Amino acid sequence: MVSLPVYNREGTQVDVYEIDPAELAPTINRQLLHEAVVMYLANRRQGTAKGKNRSETAGSTRKLYRQKGTGRARAGSRRTPVRRGGGRAHPKRPQDWSYRLPAKALRKATRMALAGRIADGEVVLLDELSFENPKTREAFAILSRLNLAGRRLLVAIEGPNPAVYKSIRNIDRVQVLPVGDLNAFEILRPKQVLMTRAALDVFRAKALAQGGETAEKAGA
Repeated sequence: MVSLPVYNREGTQVDVYEIDPAELAPTINRQLLHEAVVMYLANRRQGTAKGKNRSETAGSTRKLYRQKGTGRARAGSRRTPVRRGGGRAHPKRPQDWSYRLPAKALRKATRMALAGRIADGEVVLLDELSFENPKTREAFAILSRLNLAGRRLLVAIEGPNPAVYKSIRNIDRVQVLPVGDLNAFEILRPKQVLMTRAALDVFRAKALAQGGETAEKAGA
């Protein structure tokens, strides 16, 4: 069981949140986490790199000089890959690098990632996070009071909130996501994770529901 301090907007501890990381993931499978992160990174690749072969390179196709009698090695077009300015022998071509792991494995990796960060003491809990209007200065002040300013940080909230998103989006190295958009890559990338109490409750309920579905299928 892990006891997470719950802070208010002033940086003062107001409560303690008890959670067992095993509820989210009984074990941490590093290989699965690695495969999930590699998949997300591969899916971010644009795959637009392209080189030119000799048929696509500008230049004359005329033979540079006669075949025999010059004392030099025989040569053809100036667009050959062995000459400077010529085409590439095996140029890069546009490629789709994306692929997908099973949805069940990705959900499990997400739970493992957050369970691991909780066990390592890298999750900070906030009692609530809301703004009447977008206020980046106020959001930065909250992070400063929690000693999180200047760090690569993920802020996880219970659901989409335009005011919170607009307040945080301009803070350098800080990303805000609703719980429904979390994945293993986004959880493991930052140095720390800041979650609201409600966001952790939502994530915990989803994890328990997914665990119940798994148990039912195993029993069937």
